[in-house]
Formats: sequence, structure tokens, C-alpha cells
Amino acid sequence: MYNLVYDPAFLQVAWARVRGNRGARTPGVDGISPISISDPNEFLDELRRSLKQRQFTPTRVRERKIPKASGKMRRLGIPNTSDRVVQAAMKLVLEPIFEADFLPCSYGFRPKRRAQDAIAEIHFFANSPRSYEWVFEGDIEACFDEIDHGALMARIRRRISHKRILTLIKAFLSAGILSEEGINRRTITGTPQGGLCEASHNPPYVKQTIMRS
Repeated sequence: MYNLVYDPAFLQVAWARVRGNRGARTPGVDGISPISISDPNEFLDELRRSLKQRQFTPTRVRERKIPKASGKMRRLGIPNTSDRVVQAAMKLVLEPIFEADFLPCSYGFRPKRRAQDAIAEIHFFANSPRSYEWVFEGDIEACFDEIDHGALMARIRRRISHKRILTLIKAFLSAGILSEEGINRRTITGTPQGGLCEASHNPPYVKQTIMRS
């Protein structure tokens, strides 16, 4: 499975998604944005070599705070370009595995699904002959900020047994954060929103993995 992460075809698709994302102009802590890379082939060749030789190490993410509608601040983590591409390649590998477990009524963080689809289904059942009358709304408070790494990895191991993949996921979780104030913070819990934010946002299936468990 790990060899697919550095497969040239997977890296090309991952690069296309990162480069075509609206965050392509935003750099990580190294100051290099995807749009500024002049020779993508050379960049991907070097990235593939480091992955194949197991020399690749995720870098801490650059924190950026953005206001929420509630008035509070949401913390986003902007990874380096190389980290975004590797995350996007991992998503290509892992997504079909976890997709097989989800029910048709599950919409969050899934390909070709969105909140509007869930709302449409609520309207459908509310107006069906069975006359559903109740809608329950819930949320996991500070899910991405407080998630326990051990618990998350334990749930991932239920579906993924490849040690190199698991090691890479763990490395991304513990890569650390460079705050807007220039302070380095360890990430012993939580996962920065934005790990795949610039390449598709939100670490794959973090929240759903917990909810299903």
C-alpha cells in the first residue's frame, strides 16, 4: 500500500489537486507555495525519492486564525507544499478503503457529497408518507482540536495494517504548529484543520471515524 503513495501516477494526480486548489497561492512555514514551483516534475521526482527511501518527514504547519460566524476564531493549519501533495496522495489510497464502510445516509467529508444533500434528504423524509417529524442535530465540540491521537490511530488500525502508512499518518499528527506569533507548539492531541485544507481540507475521515465508533 505504501508504494502507491509514491507511485508517479498518484503523485501526479495529487499534485494536480494541490496546484489547482484555491490555496495554491498560500505557502507553509517554508514560504513556498504550490503556484511558485516552476518545475513540478523535478519537485515530484525529489518527493518520490524521499518517500521511497523513507526519508520524508512532515513539517510543522503554519497556523492561521480566521473568524467564525459565532465571533470565535477558527485555527487553520497550512502545511508545506510537499506535505500537501503527500497528504493528497494518501487520500487517494485511503479514501476507497474507508468509503466502503460508510452508509448511504452519511454525508460529511465524503466525495461528491455535501451538506445540501443531507438537507435535501431531510426535506424528502419530512414530506414522505411516513411523516417523519423530528430532526436531531449534534456536534462534537472542538473535535479537531481535542481529538486523542491514540484513540484515532486505534480506529484507523481497524482498517489499515500497513506499518509505513500508519507511521506516516502518526508523523503528520505530531508534526507540530508554528503559531501566528512565531511560537512552535507540539501537537500531542488534536489535528490542525487544513491538513488537507489546501488539497481538499480536513484530515480524511477523522470526524466520521470517531462518530462511527
